[in-house]
Amino acid sequence: MQHLPWLQDANDAFNTQLNRQQVAHAYLIGLDAGYGGETLALTLAKASLCSQVGVSAACGFCKACQLVEANSHPDFYKIEADGAQIKVDQIRTLCQKLTTTAQQGRRRVAVILNCERLNQSSANALLKTLEEPGKDTILFLQANTPSRLMATISSRCQRLQVKLPSRLDVKSWLRDELKASDDYSWCLPVVGGPLAIVSAIESGRYQSLLDFRKGWIQSLSSAQLCASLQNVNEKQVSDAIKVLYLVLHRKLVKDQAMDPLIRASIAVFAAKIMQQEIRLSVMPTVNTLGLFEGIIREYTQLLDH
Repeated sequence: MQHLPWLQDANDAFNTQLNRQQVAHAYLIGLDAGYGGETLALTLAKASLCSQVGVSAACGFCKACQLVEANSHPDFYKIEADGAQIKVDQIRTLCQKLTTTAQQGRRRVAVILNCERLNQSSANALLKTLEEPGKDTILFLQANTPSRLMATISSRCQRLQVKLPSRLDVKSWLRDELKASDDYSWCLPVVGGPLAIVSAIESGRYQSLLDFRKGWIQSLSSAQLCASLQNVNEKQVSDAIKVLYLVLHRKLVKDQAMDPLIRASIAVFAAKIMQQEIRLSVMPTVNTLGLFEGIIREYTQLLDH
């Protein structure tokens, strides 16, 4: 497992159950992929199949571990969303496979990533397996947003608790991981976790976030939408609005001498911005330029009043 110290307690707790042969039939890992939710699910699945599992991890050398690494273990199944949803046919096929005899003579193990994307039909199809699991079967359900998972699903799983790292912990981890002294942790609320920050830096997304932050600060100060925010495409608009929220929040934190009425108005405005971001996710098209110009106009009027 990649060195993610905040996952160690959950990993150790599961391996203790495994060594005592007291494993549950289903586990819910309610942890965003950006914090290592997928990594933890796959790591525990590998340990479940390992023939020489140690105190805290799979051995990495046995035949089962090698097959998992090669994505060719016949008793390991990984389910991911097909488009926006995990479809009923995917779950029916999985459930059918889990009723067969394990080809390697040990367990059958399944990982369902982003399980909150189960639709009504696929969730119902999974329920029977959760209620009547086959012998030596373990399911790991990973959810980026566990609150969106049906209660009938989550209630039938043992929850693996993970204590999220503090921002200081994230800063320290990023410093070691990236061998850089810059504070990248400011964008945690935008990207969703330290692993996502590393990915954003590698893909160039992080530089766009920096540009958005600089652009919003300039635009709010000048009451004019700056050039860097005039060409934001629809795929970037969510990031841009989340960065705006962080800019507004930082303004409230730093400017303690601000007039209380203006402070209250900015706080309400910031909340409205985030509500707007949520609505954008279900809108077919977005007039980004018009949206951003309206934001600057409303903010300017707010200060004038």
